[in-house]
Amino acid sequence: MQKVIRPVRRPGSATAGAPATRVFVALSVFFFLVTSVGAFGNEVLDALAQKNAAVAAGEWWRIFTVVLLHGSITHILFNMWALWVLGPQVERGVGTWPFVSLYVAAAGMGGVAAYHFGGPFDVGVGASGAIFGLFGIWLSWALHRRNTAYGRAVLNQLGFLLLINAALPFIFPGISWQAHLGGLITGLAIGEVWSKIQGPRATALRTTVGFAVAALAAIAVSI
Repeated sequence: MQKVIRPVRRPGSATAGAPATRVFVALSVFFFLVTSVGAFGNEVLDALAQKNAAVAAGEWWRIFTVVLLHGSITHILFNMWALWVLGPQVERGVGTWPFVSLYVAAAGMGGVAAYHFGGPFDVGVGASGAIFGLFGIWLSWALHRRNTAYGRAVLNQLGFLLLINAALPFIFPGISWQAHLGGLITGLAIGEVWSKIQGPRATALRTTVGFAVAALAAIAVSI
């Protein structure tokens, strides 16, 4: 029987055993403070935001650095809440480096979707693509476990959350549904590949898969 990736819960601190999750949250908060109250806030935004025109000019790294920025307190609170809830269990389940590679890959592919299916002069900020990559991993796991009570419960919860998020771009037009969808599909696809990787080298191979997808994202906006 094929073993699938399973998010892991642990007693104690919500982020115990999940150092990368803590780092990603800390970086997002740091850059939010810098761009909100720092003297060079506008310069940081200008340098790191996903400006599709700049990406087209060769600044491919913006599809990744966009996850460091958020446009409002509501924006960062929602994304960091989702990362705090979803991230640690995924990180503990697959390991820190595979988790990092997933986060980066989903961010990049979310950026690819926002670039190719957005407007040529669109400007975006936020970690939503990466966050939806975590939704995708959970969705992969729940689909494999849909014949169990817990799997069905997780699937129902994810379905409800994804339905709400699908409706948000119609309520708040500034939200990039393209980045959401790109991150979700990426997380789901990586989860399916990871579920087939077992054995003593699983951590290294899963990490390689994640960073390979991230590299493909960079190539996809460079050609």
